[in-house]
Amino acid sequence: MKALVTGVTGFVGSAVARALIRAGTEVRGLVRPGADRQALDGLAIETVPGDLNDAASLRSALHGCRQVYHVAAHYALWARDPSVFYKVNVEGTRALLDAGRESGVDRMVYTSTIGAIGLPAGGGPGTEETPVSPAQMTGEYKRSKYLAEQEVLKAADAGLPVVIVNPAAPVGVRDVKPTPTGQIIVDFMKGRMVAYVETGMNLIDVDDVAVGHVQAMERGRIGERYILGCRNLMLKEVFEILGGLTGVKAPKLKLPRGLVLPLAHVNKWLADYVTHRPPRIPLDGVRMAKYVMHYDCSRAVRELGLPQTPPEVALEKAVRWFRDHRYA
Repeated sequence: MKALVTGVTGFVGSAVARALIRAGTEVRGLVRPGADRQALDGLAIETVPGDLNDAASLRSALHGCRQVYHVAAHYALWARDPSVFYKVNVEGTRALLDAGRESGVDRMVYTSTIGAIGLPAGGGPGTEETPVSPAQMTGEYKRSKYLAEQEVLKAADAGLPVVIVNPAAPVGVRDVKPTPTGQIIVDFMKGRMVAYVETGMNLIDVDDVAVGHVQAMERGRIGERYILGCRNLMLKEVFEILGGLTGVKAPKLKLPRGLVLPLAHVNKWLADYVTHRPPRIPLDGVRMAKYVMHYDCSRAVRELGLPQTPPEVALEKAVRWFRDHRYA
């Protein structure tokens, strides 16, 4: 059995490729020209050039593949041109769904995001059935992934065998870019976290996310969503764990969102019009901090057998990898 993995050079995509190899599946990775291949070091897979917005390259990449893992996305809290989120995440997903339908693939797994799942108005963890409100879809990334997920659901209703997974906040090894969550870890290790805005998150080992993808392919119900997460934590708790792992003191100063929000607006203006580089205080990140992003992961544990590596272990692996690769 051969599987195509998009986004294979990324944090989650490279972990999915490794999980597939361990499961005995032959992997073909779709790689954009010029992409950083560091996450593929030591990984013996076939790679083919292609782009989500190049339909011909998708059809060529799918030749001979019976399974598809669509992990690729433009994942960031800021972009100089916000249209890139919709071009890659929505239009690219639609193009791959069409190519998969034409190729007659046996099954697809689509990597969505936890941000496409809502949080109850009265508090408490969200589930796969919790509708997301427009107010909760903070930023272009979340909105584009929500729209992409709607494309996937329509394709499933039309008969395409596709399952959706919604990873929470993965941490672990080979976070090359790093992701926004990984950047928090790096900044903490460098002693940059002198204060924080309290929020909640659900952490999961990236290798468990990868296994969840493979299990979704094998066991997931068509057209269903599965939250790939582990433990709900407050940001203060994450910093306390990191403090124990690194020896760096966790910040004690908790700032109100109202104080940080104006600074984030200034940072965004500077990024948009002056530096053209990601802002140090991402506006979308500060806006998201309003929500305690805690979720119930029991469906994926029950139906998929999703592993639940303790976040302390996942964070230790991330810290060790960042140190070994001189990020901090």
